[in-house]
Amino acid sequence: MQQLWAPWRISYIKGQKEKGCIFCLKQKSTDDRHSLILSRGDHSFVLMNLYPYNNSHLLISPYKHVESTDQLNMETLNEIIWFANESMIIIKKNLSADGYNFGANIGSAGGAGIADHIHFHVVPRWNGDTNFMPVVGETKVQVQGLQETYDELILDFDKIIKN
Repeated sequence: MQQLWAPWRISYIKGQKEKGCIFCLKQKSTDDRHSLILSRGDHSFVLMNLYPYNNSHLLISPYKHVESTDQLNMETLNEIIWFANESMIIIKKNLSADGYNFGANIGSAGGAGIADHIHFHVVPRWNGDTNFMPVVGETKVQVQGLQETYDELILDFDKIIKN
């Protein structure tokens, strides 16, 4: 069994949280760059994770505030999968990812940090991206800042058009 160590995320776990649901708050934002929103669809939106496991770790959230997939209609589920696919294509093109982790943590017992508003993760992976730094040094090397990554990815996200 392999383990993904992310000790740097403890600052998120122990840190002060915004009041209210971050996905509901972000979707109402009028400043997508500040909110790290890369694309908006009819039923869901793509945003960057403020506390990423890896560079360009993205989140896809439905607009509807629900806690599980069975509460989403087919159009929303289809759009989420479509956004995930487009996100992987864009990250591969811009950042040469070798692979991805894609999925959702559903419910507190399933590991969801925000259990009441389901969201999906697209985590790019590179061969050798886990090394001694996070395991021994409890330090994750992020090779690019959030805003710089946003500025690089937004150019292609602006080009995607839903069919």
